[in-house]
Amino acid sequence: MTAIDGKIHLPEKWEIMRTMQDMNHKTSIIDGRECNITDSARPQYILIQTLGNHERKIIDHTAELISDACGVPFVLAAFQVFDWDLDLTPWHDDAINRKPEVGTKTADTLRYVTESLLPALEGTYGKLPVILGGYSLGGLFALWSSSQTDRFAAIAAASPSLWIKDWMDFAESHPVKTEKVYLSLGDREEHVKNRAIARVGDSVRGEYELLKTQLGNGNCVLVWNVGGHFQDEDKRLAAAFSWCIKALESK
Repeated sequence: MTAIDGKIHLPEKWEIMRTMQDMNHKTSIIDGRECNITDSARPQYILIQTLGNHERKIIDHTAELISDACGVPFVLAAFQVFDWDLDLTPWHDDAINRKPEVGTKTADTLRYVTESLLPALEGTYGKLPVILGGYSLGGLFALWSSSQTDRFAAIAAASPSLWIKDWMDFAESHPVKTEKVYLSLGDREEHVKNRAIARVGDSVRGEYELLKTQLGNGNCVLVWNVGGHFQDEDKRLAAAFSWCIKALESK
């Protein structure tokens, strides 16, 4: 620290660290959906993720973990998911879910993000790089969305549900329109009795190889976590967002 005109001035890095400790949490209704928003002063990135009922208990901790890991101010907006399957699954897979309406509302969810949520956030925080992320079906939704629009600078897909049938056929014919992609999977996730779910390992590996050809080695990563699917969701998602921020910072 330095003294100027008798006043103590903290280095810029210290100011950022203090800012991250003073994060604000609020809940807003944006175009009919509840949004949990965590922000700090002078954010440099907009992070967007899903908010299912199971995520409400960990969303604040996820933001804290991101803050601790990257040290860059951001705003994290988690938007309400009404139906986890209907809102986030891009097409029907009878081996996983027998609801015939699955696959009919995902485009509406993406439209909400791009036409309602993002304009509201940018009206408050300005036009900043946007990172879309999620866990499980949220990760699948994020990856699928990156093939539909170029609005996202990076994708944070933690344990994405790439067990969905024909994923690789879709991914090969619909390249991502983003700069950076983070993939992760638990090392026990593919070792399950359900054969449809078990294909997630091969699909994630295939997606990573495809991304390397589309984006280049330095612009994507595949991280293997210890354990199965239903553990450390907050840590895994925070690691995904943190990597994306750092990757965009190093451009």
